[in-house]
Amino acid sequence: MGASVATAVVNSEETAVDVRSIPAARPDDLPYIEEPQSVTPQDARELTQIFFRQLATLEEGTHEYQYARNTLIEMNLTLVRYAARRFRHRGDDMEDIMQVGTIGLIKAIDRYDPSREVEFTTLAIPYITGEMKRFFRDTTWDVRVPRRLQELRVDLARANEKLASELGRDPNVCELAAELDISKEEVVEGQVAANGYNASSIDVTINEDGNETPLADLIGERDQDMDLVEDLHALKPLLEQLEDRDRHILELRFGQEMTQSQIGSELGISQMHTSRLLSRALTQLRAGLLSEA
Repeated sequence: MGASVATAVVNSEETAVDVRSIPAARPDDLPYIEEPQSVTPQDARELTQIFFRQLATLEEGTHEYQYARNTLIEMNLTLVRYAARRFRHRGDDMEDIMQVGTIGLIKAIDRYDPSREVEFTTLAIPYITGEMKRFFRDTTWDVRVPRRLQELRVDLARANEKLASELGRDPNVCELAAELDISKEEVVEGQVAANGYNASSIDVTINEDGNETPLADLIGERDQDMDLVEDLHALKPLLEQLEDRDRHILELRFGQEMTQSQIGSELGISQMHTSRLLSRALTQLRAGLLSEA
């Protein structure tokens, strides 16, 4: 399955499948679905239950068992795509996220017990998102740096190990630059970026003038403006979904700090109508933020 399945799911068009046209499932006669990844989510829910009931009666390892299991996987890949959307702003390759999410889907299928009368999605979504979070935990740097610098860090580590073995000491910046055929500035940049791979604990102590000082005591207070930066980052894609007039009203109200009466005069509408439009836009943004959270 792998990447080709994930790519097919991302690029495929969803088409309706009439579940009623599929013959009733029997232990030796499974429904045949030519393109499981094209089944709509609504039909997939009903078909999923049919296939799970069949799967429970089949012997593991048989052709029928593999067909039922593989069809369940492909038919429910929309759940992986749905779960992957919450991580779309992280900057990671969506194909990688889809693949690890598919692993979670497979685990959910293998562990699902239809006799408990619990909706499959109730079990599947936590498994899928759990695999995605584990992926980020295992592969993400403590401090986010560009992919170019992440790759440079690996090259520097290999060059450092090679030269240290040859020279009997740690190589300097010039020697590393010559080994990798890059500038000294790039070597320094890569070394600085490498500090973001592992972060120090705030419980560690730092020796300053003979005094042991906890790192936590040297950390500044929380900057409230950082919350604003995060909110603005989250709002950007939501603002793009608003109508042009709604975005213009928000710009006049919060960007140019105009009153509702002034905005109404600017747009040729009443102050009350301006208030309703502003309230509608803010409600839509608030709902989007809560959905992201």
